[in-house]
Amino acid sequence: MTLLRDERLAAAFDQAARRYDTLVAANPGYHAHLRRSARRLGLPHRGRGLRVLDLGCGTGASTAALAAVLPDARITAVDASAGMLERAVAKPWPPGVTFTRARAEGLAEAGVNGPFDAVFAAYLFRNVTDPGAVLTTVRGVLAPGGRLGVHEYALGGRRVDRAVWNLVCRGIVQPAATALGDGELYRHLRRSVVEFDTADRFAGRLRAAGFEAVRVLPLPGWQTGIAHTVVGRRPRTASGAEG
Repeated sequence: MTLLRDERLAAAFDQAARRYDTLVAANPGYHAHLRRSARRLGLPHRGRGLRVLDLGCGTGASTAALAAVLPDARITAVDASAGMLERAVAKPWPPGVTFTRARAEGLAEAGVNGPFDAVFAAYLFRNVTDPGAVLTTVRGVLAPGGRLGVHEYALGGRRVDRAVWNLVCRGIVQPAATALGDGELYRHLRRSVVEFDTADRFAGRLRAAGFEAVRVLPLPGWQTGIAHTVVGRRPRTASGAEG
């Protein structure tokens, strides 16, 4: 199959939205890993006085991770899928959390404007047509010195990483998703990871897009070598100096 993109991908997520939380709940460490990546943003004082953008919030798992780690931040959560966003909005949220339907490439058109002190993107970049363009958009909505945290299935580059990913997808995830009627989306999931950047290559994209202090941090458990947090920072000055 070809990878799903844009409207086709949003439609697939719309269809899978009602069952999405059930499937991800079966993934050991899923929510704990999101909270770990949110902490890796390194934001101080429980996020007090800070604005955070949750880019590609889905049904709100990443939003919940941010709200747990940064309970005093104002969190703007966006997603392109109406179905996923509907599930997210229906959950209980503290007053500082708001939701908007927007494509990662069309934040301004949806009225999502910076500056944000941080952007968090979970499982987003391998699903967009032009990751470099989205990184440019993200850099543009970040305040000088603002931080980016990407939580993503980006393989470590070893043969065993790819082998474990394919084994888990073909042996567990795809059969379960197909039984629930969501096989197309989860076939896309497997291929989108295999065909995406390795973690180190994606870190290179961040540097090419003008981010500094870029680091690749592994996640534990069965996802070691499969899922990573990649963090970076928009320079404080045009020259990239910390002035």
